[in-house]
Amino acid sequence: MTVAELMRRSQSAATSSMIKTVNIALLTALASIYAVAQESPAPTASPTSEESPSVSPTPEESPSPSAAPPRRVRISFLPPPLEGTISLGIYDGNGTLVRVLHQQAELNEFTIGADALVTQWDGKDEDDEDLPAGKYRGHGYLVGHFKVEDIGEATPPPVENQPPTSVKVRLMPNPLANDKRSIIDLGVGFDSDGSYLKTIDDLPLFMLSETPNLIRAFITKKSEKSVDVWQDNGTSVHQFRISNVDKMMAFDCGEFELK
Repeated sequence: MTVAELMRRSQSAATSSMIKTVNIALLTALASIYAVAQESPAPTASPTSEESPSVSPTPEESPSPSAAPPRRVRISFLPPPLEGTISLGIYDGNGTLVRVLHQQAELNEFTIGADALVTQWDGKDEDDEDLPAGKYRGHGYLVGHFKVEDIGEATPPPVENQPPTSVKVRLMPNPLANDKRSIIDLGVGFDSDGSYLKTIDDLPLFMLSETPNLIRAFITKKSEKSVDVWQDNGTSVHQFRISNVDKMMAFDCGEFELK
Protein backbone atom coordinates (compact mmCIF):
# COMPACT_ATOMS: atom_id res chain seq x y z
CA MET A 1 0.00 0.00 0.00
CA THR A 2 1.40 3.37 -0.97
CA VAL A 3 1.76 6.32 1.33
CA ALA A 4 -0.97 8.21 -0.59
CA GLU A 5 -3.52 5.41 -0.04
CA LEU A 6 -2.74 5.29 3.72
CA MET A 7 -3.31 9.05 3.93
CA ARG A 8 -6.68 8.82 2.10
CA ARG A 9 -7.90 6.02 4.43
CA SER A 10 -6.79 7.94 7.49
CA GLN A 11 -8.64 11.10 6.35
CA SER A 12 -11.81 9.11 5.54
CA ALA A 13 -11.84 7.46 8.97
CA ALA A 14 -11.34 10.83 10.70
CA THR A 15 -14.15 12.42 8.69
CA SER A 16 -16.54 9.56 9.50
CA SER A 17 -15.70 9.79 13.21
CA MET A 18 -16.22 13.55 13.20
CA ILE A 19 -19.64 13.21 11.49
CA LYS A 20 -20.77 10.68 14.09
CA THR A 21 -19.63 13.00 16.92
CA VAL A 22 -21.48 15.95 15.40
CA ASN A 23 -24.66 13.89 14.91
CA ILE A 24 -24.62 12.70 18.53
CA ALA A 25 -24.09 16.24 19.80
CA LEU A 26 -26.91 17.54 17.62
CA LEU A 27 -29.37 14.87 18.79
CA THR A 28 -28.46 15.55 22.42
CA ALA A 29 -29.08 19.27 21.95
CA LEU A 30 -32.44 18.71 20.27
CA ALA A 31 -33.54 16.34 23.02
CA SER A 32 -32.61 18.93 25.64
CA ILE A 33 -34.52 21.68 23.85
CA TYR A 34 -37.60 19.45 23.51
CA ALA A 35 -37.55 18.62 27.23
CA VAL A 36 -37.37 22.28 28.20
CA ALA A 37 -40.22 23.10 25.84
CA GLN A 38 -42.40 20.43 27.47
CA GLU A 39 -41.71 21.70 31.01
CA SER A 40 -42.04 25.44 30.29
CA PRO A 41 -45.06 26.58 28.22
CA ALA A 42 -44.31 29.33 25.81
CA PRO A 43 -45.35 32.78 27.10
CA THR A 44 -48.32 34.43 25.43
CA ALA A 45 -47.79 37.85 24.07
CA SER A 46 -49.94 40.58 25.63
CA PRO A 47 -52.36 41.97 23.10
CA THR A 48 -52.06 45.56 22.12
CA SER A 49 -54.90 48.00 22.58
CA GLU A 50 -56.04 47.26 19.03
CA GLU A 51 -55.86 43.51 19.66
CA SER A 52 -57.42 43.46 23.16
CA PRO A 53 -60.55 41.30 23.09
CA SER A 54 -63.77 42.95 24.24
CA VAL A 55 -65.26 41.71 27.54
CA SER A 56 -68.58 39.98 26.99
CA PRO A 57 -71.26 40.71 29.60
CA THR A 58 -72.34 37.87 31.87
CA PRO A 59 -75.74 36.24 31.26
CA GLU A 60 -77.12 38.21 34.22
CA GLU A 61 -75.99 41.48 32.65
CA SER A 62 -77.34 40.67 29.17
CA PRO A 63 -81.09 41.22 28.95
CA SER A 64 -82.85 38.54 27.04
CA PRO A 65 -84.21 39.94 23.79
CA SER A 66 -87.32 37.77 24.22
CA ALA A 67 -88.09 38.84 27.81
CA ALA A 68 -91.30 40.84 28.04
CA PRO A 69 -91.17 44.11 30.00
CA PRO A 70 -92.79 43.95 33.45
CA ARG A 71 -96.46 44.91 33.53
CA ARG A 72 -97.37 47.63 36.00
CA VAL A 73 -100.79 49.18 36.56
CA ARG A 74 -101.04 52.15 38.90
CA ILE A 75 -104.18 52.07 41.03
CA SER A 76 -105.26 55.01 43.16
CA PHE A 77 -108.30 55.62 45.35
CA LEU A 78 -109.65 57.89 48.07
CA PRO A 79 -109.86 55.96 51.35
CA PRO A 80 -113.26 56.28 53.04
CA PRO A 81 -113.30 58.41 56.20
CA LEU A 82 -113.34 55.51 58.63
CA GLU A 83 -110.67 53.97 60.84
CA GLY A 84 -109.84 50.38 59.98
CA THR A 85 -108.13 48.14 57.44
CA ILE A 86 -108.45 47.87 53.67
CA SER A 87 -109.24 44.88 51.46
CA LEU A 88 -108.93 45.49 47.73
CA GLY A 89 -109.66 43.20 44.80
CA ILE A 90 -109.18 43.29 41.02
CA TYR A 91 -112.22 42.35 38.92
CA ASP A 92 -112.45 41.54 35.21
CA GLY A 93 -115.01 42.83 32.75
CA ASN A 94 -117.56 40.25 33.93
CA GLY A 95 -117.27 41.37 37.56
CA THR A 96 -115.34 38.24 38.58
CA LEU A 97 -112.68 38.61 41.26
CA VAL A 98 -109.36 37.69 39.63
CA ARG A 99 -106.87 38.91 42.24
CA VAL A 100 -106.90 39.76 45.96
CA LEU A 101 -104.51 42.70 45.87
CA HIS A 102 -104.72 43.64 49.56
CA GLN A 103 -106.24 41.84 52.53
CA GLN A 104 -106.77 43.65 55.84
CA ALA A 105 -103.99 46.08 54.90
CA GLU A 106 -103.05 49.08 57.02
CA LEU A 107 -102.95 52.54 55.46
CA ASN A 108 -99.15 52.66 55.73
CA GLU A 109 -98.92 49.70 53.33
CA PHE A 110 -99.96 52.04 50.50
CA THR A 111 -98.08 54.88 48.85
CA ILE A 112 -99.49 58.27 49.80
CA GLY A 113 -100.08 60.26 46.63
CA ALA A 114 -100.95 63.92 46.25
CA ASP A 115 -104.65 63.34 46.88
CA ALA A 116 -105.12 59.57 47.12
CA LEU A 117 -103.61 56.27 48.21
CA VAL A 118 -101.66 54.46 45.49
CA THR A 119 -100.82 50.82 44.90
CA GLN A 120 -99.50 48.71 42.00
CA TRP A 121 -100.78 45.63 40.21
CA ASP A 122 -98.53 43.36 38.12
CA GLY A 123 -101.30 42.05 35.87
CA LYS A 124 -101.28 38.56 37.43
CA ASP A 125 -104.08 36.47 38.93
CA GLU A 126 -104.15 34.49 42.17
CA ASP A 127 -102.09 31.70 40.58
CA ASP A 128 -99.35 34.18 39.56
CA GLU A 129 -100.34 33.77 35.91
CA ASP A 130 -100.48 36.69 33.47
CA LEU A 131 -104.00 37.83 32.74
CA PRO A 132 -105.01 38.82 29.21
CA ALA A 133 -104.94 42.46 28.20
CA GLY A 134 -108.18 44.31 28.64
CA LYS A 135 -110.31 46.40 30.97
CA TYR A 136 -110.28 45.69 34.70
CA ARG A 137 -111.63 47.38 37.79
CA GLY A 138 -110.51 47.80 41.38
CA HIS A 139 -113.04 47.60 44.20
CA GLY A 140 -112.65 47.27 47.93
CA TYR A 141 -113.84 47.88 51.46
CA LEU A 142 -112.57 49.73 54.47
CA VAL A 143 -113.38 47.48 57.43
CA GLY A 144 -113.86 49.15 60.81
CA HIS A 145 -113.22 47.73 64.24
CA PHE A 146 -115.30 44.60 64.63
CA LYS A 147 -115.96 43.10 68.04
CA VAL A 148 -115.38 39.33 68.20
CA GLU A 149 -116.81 37.23 71.04
CA ASP A 150 -115.64 33.63 71.42
CA ILE A 151 -118.70 31.80 72.71
CA GLY A 152 -116.96 28.40 72.72
CA GLU A 153 -118.24 24.97 71.80
CA ALA A 154 -121.87 25.07 70.84
CA THR A 155 -124.54 23.20 69.00
CA PRO A 156 -125.29 24.89 65.68
CA PRO A 157 -128.90 25.78 64.95
CA PRO A 158 -130.79 23.27 62.84
CA VAL A 159 -130.88 23.93 59.13
CA GLU A 160 -133.26 22.45 56.63
CA ASN A 161 -130.82 21.69 53.84
CA GLN A 162 -127.43 23.36 53.44
CA PRO A 163 -126.10 25.84 56.03
CA PRO A 164 -126.45 29.47 54.89
CA THR A 165 -123.42 30.70 52.99
CA SER A 166 -124.06 34.44 53.41
CA VAL A 167 -126.16 37.07 55.13
CA LYS A 168 -127.09 40.56 53.98
CA VAL A 169 -125.42 43.42 55.83
CA ARG A 170 -126.09 47.12 55.34
CA LEU A 171 -122.89 49.15 55.19
CA MET A 172 -122.19 52.73 56.19
CA PRO A 173 -122.57 55.05 53.19
CA ASN A 174 -119.30 56.41 51.85
CA PRO A 175 -119.63 60.23 51.75
CA LEU A 176 -116.76 60.49 49.22
CA ALA A 177 -118.52 58.43 46.56
CA ASN A 178 -121.90 57.80 45.07
CA ASP A 179 -122.24 54.59 47.01
CA LYS A 180 -124.56 52.17 45.22
CA ARG A 181 -123.45 49.07 47.15
CA SER A 182 -124.67 49.92 50.63
CA ILE A 183 -125.81 46.32 51.11
CA ILE A 184 -123.46 43.36 50.64
CA ASP A 185 -123.70 39.61 51.08
CA LEU A 186 -121.32 38.74 53.90
CA GLY A 187 -120.03 35.17 54.04
CA VAL A 188 -117.47 33.07 55.89
CA GLY A 189 -114.54 31.16 54.39
CA PHE A 190 -111.66 29.09 55.69
CA ASP A 191 -108.28 27.79 54.59
CA SER A 192 -105.19 26.29 56.23
CA ASP A 193 -104.69 29.50 58.24
CA GLY A 194 -108.16 29.60 59.77
CA SER A 195 -111.53 31.25 59.15
CA TYR A 196 -112.40 34.73 57.89
CA LEU A 197 -115.32 36.91 56.87
CA LYS A 198 -115.54 37.60 53.14
CA THR A 199 -117.75 39.01 50.44
CA ILE A 200 -119.89 36.65 48.42
CA ASP A 201 -117.37 36.94 45.56
CA ASP A 202 -114.54 35.72 47.86
CA LEU A 203 -112.74 38.95 48.78
CA PRO A 204 -111.40 38.35 52.35
CA LEU A 205 -112.35 41.14 54.74
CA PHE A 206 -111.60 40.14 58.31
CA MET A 207 -109.58 37.29 59.89
CA LEU A 208 -111.78 35.54 62.44
CA SER A 209 -109.79 32.68 63.96
CA GLU A 210 -106.54 30.78 63.38
CA THR A 211 -108.12 27.36 63.81
CA PRO A 212 -106.52 24.83 61.42
CA ASN A 213 -108.07 21.75 59.82
CA LEU A 214 -111.59 23.15 59.46
CA ILE A 215 -113.97 21.11 57.35
CA ARG A 216 -116.90 23.54 57.21
CA ALA A 217 -118.11 26.93 58.40
CA PHE A 218 -121.37 28.82 58.08
CA ILE A 219 -122.86 32.15 59.10
CA THR A 220 -126.22 33.34 60.46
CA LYS A 221 -127.55 36.79 61.18
CA LYS A 222 -127.96 37.69 64.85
CA SER A 223 -129.15 41.28 64.38
CA GLU A 224 -128.76 44.18 61.98
CA LYS A 225 -125.26 44.78 63.35
CA SER A 226 -124.04 41.31 64.37
CA VAL A 227 -123.62 37.83 62.94
CA ASP A 228 -122.85 34.39 64.37
CA VAL A 229 -120.29 32.06 62.80
CA TRP A 230 -120.00 28.33 63.44
CA GLN A 231 -116.90 26.44 62.39
CA ASP A 232 -116.37 22.69 62.49
CA ASN A 233 -112.99 20.90 62.64
CA GLY A 234 -114.50 17.41 62.51
CA THR A 235 -114.49 16.81 66.27
CA SER A 236 -116.25 19.88 67.66
CA VAL A 237 -118.20 22.94 66.59
CA HIS A 238 -117.07 26.37 67.77
CA GLN A 239 -119.20 29.52 67.78
CA PHE A 240 -118.17 33.18 67.38
CA ARG A 241 -120.29 36.33 67.53
CA ILE A 242 -119.10 39.33 65.51
CA SER A 243 -120.61 42.73 66.27
CA ASN A 244 -120.34 46.08 64.48
CA VAL A 245 -120.32 44.37 61.07
CA ASP A 246 -122.08 47.46 59.70
CA LYS A 247 -118.88 49.48 60.33
CA MET A 248 -117.71 49.11 56.73
CA MET A 249 -117.54 51.41 53.72
CA ALA A 250 -117.19 50.44 50.10
CA PHE A 251 -114.94 52.31 47.66
CA ASP A 252 -114.15 52.04 43.97
CA CYS A 253 -110.84 52.55 42.11
CA GLY A 254 -112.45 52.97 38.72
CA GLU A 255 -111.69 51.16 35.48
CA PHE A 256 -108.18 50.78 34.09
CA GLU A 257 -106.59 49.01 31.15
CA LEU A 258 -104.08 46.19 31.33
CA LYS A 259 -101.78 46.08 28.27
